[in-house]
Amino acid sequence: MTDPSARLLALLSLLQTPREWPGTELARRLEVSPRTVRRDVERLRELGYPVWATRGAEGGYRLTAGAAMPPLLLDDEEAVAIAVGLRASAGQAVVGIEEASVRALTKLEQVLPSRLRHRVGALGAATVSVPAGGPAVEPAHLTLLAAAIANRERVRFGYRTGDGAQGRRLVEPYRLVTVGRRWYLLGFDPERDDWRTFRVDRISEPVATGARTAPRELPVADPGEFVTSKLYSVVPTYAAVATLDLPAAPPHLGGRSTPLADGRCRWESGEDTPEWLAYRLLTLGCEFTVHEPPELLDHLRTVAGRAHRAAGGD
Repeated sequence: MTDPSARLLALLSLLQTPREWPGTELARRLEVSPRTVRRDVERLRELGYPVWATRGAEGGYRLTAGAAMPPLLLDDEEAVAIAVGLRASAGQAVVGIEEASVRALTKLEQVLPSRLRHRVGALGAATVSVPAGGPAVEPAHLTLLAAAIANRERVRFGYRTGDGAQGRRLVEPYRLVTVGRRWYLLGFDPERDDWRTFRVDRISEPVATGARTAPRELPVADPGEFVTSKLYSVVPTYAAVATLDLPAAPPHLGGRSTPLADGRCRWESGEDTPEWLAYRLLTLGCEFTVHEPPELLDHLRTVAGRAHRAAGGD
């Protein structure tokens, strides 16, 4: 890449990805020498971009936080993705995110080309966001944890467990995972020599320690699956069998549906809690008969009695 201006923009685009780039890899991508990369990095610093360099076999270049935020470089798809994300963020359980999202979206739409404003406006007019509710988390906590994940940096924070016990934890953060209406931090706890999950709304005063760690391999391929399995491991789950007054179970219900001769279907669920199984069945809008497990039948009786009393019954 011989055009210095185009090369500088390409270098900036790479550095804005949250990772550390070895100089040799940047040189290969830009088709220049490592010396040219070093010279272009110095030029970016002169323009106000805080590019940090580290030495050694694991060293490289990355953008860090500076005193002011210089202009961002976004392609069309990235700009649309950010605008759509800002419109949808009001439904997330993040403290104060609604007002901040509106301010950021207003600034972004002022500089979007007309072709992109039309795409963002059309999508916004055609969609409706329903607030997710759930425990609220601090945006600063999410951004600090995300940065620590990108930089493979240990964090220390206060943590309140489910029974109310308070303590301090030292963690190698791996991923942020949303499950239902809650945010979870998945990380490796070196003091316990094990992978742990933490509810972000229970985290207080997180601090990046500056201590970088080598990459760790998660026991399973999917972080979301790992967190979900951890959550379900602490509560009893069951597989349900029920007959639905429908020719087939709706796809969103999951599990396996088998048609019956009388026009109904037999539904077999995956493992889940009685509360969630009952919720899924009660929102179907049809008659159904539960065959098992007994725990689901007991929960449905409890819910039925509660509903009866709420409606003025004895």
